[in-house]
Amino acid sequence: MKIALVANSTWNIYNFRLNVIDKLLAEGHDVVVIAPIDEYVEYKEDYPQIQHVNLRTLDRDSTNPIKDLILIVELIRKYKKLKPDLIMHYTNKPNIFGGIAARIAGIPSIAMVTGLGYAFIHQGWIRDVTTKLYKFIAGFHKKFIFENIEDRELFDKLGITKGNQGVSIKGCGVNTTYYQPYPNGKMTPGDEVTFTFIGRLLYDKGIGEYVKAAKIIKEKYPKVNFWIVGELDPDNPATVDKEDLVEWTANDIVKYHGFQKDVRPFIAKSDCIVLPSYREAIPRTITEGMAMGKPVITTDTAGCREAVDIGQNGYLAEARSTSSLRKVLEQFINLTAEARHLMGVKGREKALKEFDDRKIAEDIYKEVVKFLS
Repeated sequence: MKIALVANSTWNIYNFRLNVIDKLLAEGHDVVVIAPIDEYVEYKEDYPQIQHVNLRTLDRDSTNPIKDLILIVELIRKYKKLKPDLIMHYTNKPNIFGGIAARIAGIPSIAMVTGLGYAFIHQGWIRDVTTKLYKFIAGFHKKFIFENIEDRELFDKLGITKGNQGVSIKGCGVNTTYYQPYPNGKMTPGDEVTFTFIGRLLYDKGIGEYVKAAKIIKEKYPKVNFWIVGELDPDNPATVDKEDLVEWTANDIVKYHGFQKDVRPFIAKSDCIVLPSYREAIPRTITEGMAMGKPVITTDTAGCREAVDIGQNGYLAEARSTSSLRKVLEQFINLTAEARHLMGVKGREKALKEFDDRKIAEDIYKEVVKFLS
């Protein structure tokens, strides 16, 4: 059987979908990837048997309907030429416009909802239009697979999915072999603590609250460090202003390490991974920290809360609340090194049990095989 994976970037495939590709190949399927080519097409060196087809007209941040119509036409042509037996669409635009193209091409498809992002975090016309588009194309997909429970429940509540059309898994998975505890999960004693934010520099990721809380904490605990690892995303409406980033670093509130292709050395040197996001699927950086035996702090919101057993492997703060985040950060600072270490151990155990990428790929494949028999 030939299965196509469609995404809004090759970066998305490289970072989040290789576990699914590995599973499909292991089960004897032919795999085609359809995504805009970027530097991450280097993954092909390890997967020479995969056909990668460039998607020229997908603009993930455009709201121009003409561009979207052109995208549909391109997808129809590619689907009819490639003739896959099943198409797995990832992220909003492929889910919506790829769903239309798959219906016209007469090919069964699955919508992989990998987090609802900017469109659903902010009230307004973009959310309204996205909701209406999802309602329009819902019947074009055989199944919706969500990366957390609450996104599935939201689609049911909005009347987008019906009956058992939607199922949920636990994120995209984390490679627990690649992300290993180091050095032995040990924590810094006393108040010399390093907190690290890893992710795209978006206000929707809670980076503003992180920096504000850091400023308050450092006045009381001057030895505490706050790191940021990640890159600006200028095409996203929620991107951090460059002037803000310069101010944060110039005033010694945070230390900015820029974009890092391999974040493991930074996780290893951290005592706690922090992501105060407004909404996620299940945050990958949090599960990476857990897999490396680090306590985590995130927010009590959709997706994020599924990763944390409060007081066991980390803490939850209220979303969009600097005061709540400051409180849990200080709570962590006042833990003993032994208590921090135990949190990291519990986090590693949870990552192995619930978020291992091989388990997630198996869960997805169980849904896929229903349409291949």
